Amino acid sequence: MREMNLGRILIENRRKRGITQDELAAHMGVSKGAVSKWETGVSHS
Repeated sequence: MREMNLGRILIENRRKRGITQDELAAHMGVSKGAVSKWETGVSHS
């Protein structure tokens, strides 16, 4: 199975559409911090 880098995919698609982290977060109903964590791959267990 091929490894998928979700953070990279998220960043590339967000930038292609000209959407900021704040705008994406508002659209999804999450915090900007959550979007940032997804993009950088940082998470706390």
